[in-house]
Amino acid sequence: MTDTIHVLLADDHDLVRSGLKAALRGYEEFSVVAEARDGNEAVREAKRTNPELVVLDVRMPKRNGIEACRDIRSALPNTNVLMLTSYADEQAVMASIVAGASGFVLKDVQTADLIEAMRVVGRGGKTLDASSSAAVIEQIRRGNIVSEEDRVAQQLSERELRILDLIAEGMTNREIGEQLYLSEKTVKHHVSDILSKLGLTRRVEAAGFAIRRAAKRPPD
Repeated sequence: MTDTIHVLLADDHDLVRSGLKAALRGYEEFSVVAEARDGNEAVREAKRTNPELVVLDVRMPKRNGIEACRDIRSALPNTNVLMLTSYADEQAVMASIVAGASGFVLKDVQTADLIEAMRVVGRGGKTLDASSSAAVIEQIRRGNIVSEEDRVAQQLSERELRILDLIAEGMTNREIGEQLYLSEKTVKHHVSDILSKLGLTRRVEAAGFAIRRAAKRPPD
């Protein structure tokens, strides 16, 4: 990693981005290399510029910050992500961590504290503000840590989850139908719905999703 922390600022509010960019001008270690107004643009600009740090708003149009974080971290594992949000949300904190974020900070934090969080995350460290830390600790205490795959899979019905598992086992639609006493046409319809709900396009992607989800489940 170079001494300079190259930064991508992603927030749908121009005022937030311009304010943060202005604040960073006083710190020579930071260089803003790109900006983004929505999640899709954030992913695209991250891939184009390969920054050390992405400061990412949790709630953005087209693709939310958590989804964008997951895609950025998947494509650029050496890029660190600091999530920025207007208010503490336990589920958002946990989902951000699962998606690969290294930090989670509220927008009302003091500028000096935000800059320090950017410095820590940009250098490969991890940080959470006090409110976020409390939320994480409470979620751990309750045992409510949910993988990103499980969170997305909550959209599926019990039957769709069963079909998804059978897809992962390599079964064809006909074989799944025989297993579940359904017509092949009905299974095909369910598979189409599963792909749509998971945001996938191919059957093999659904199989991979199911395998990753199973691998993250705690042992019985």
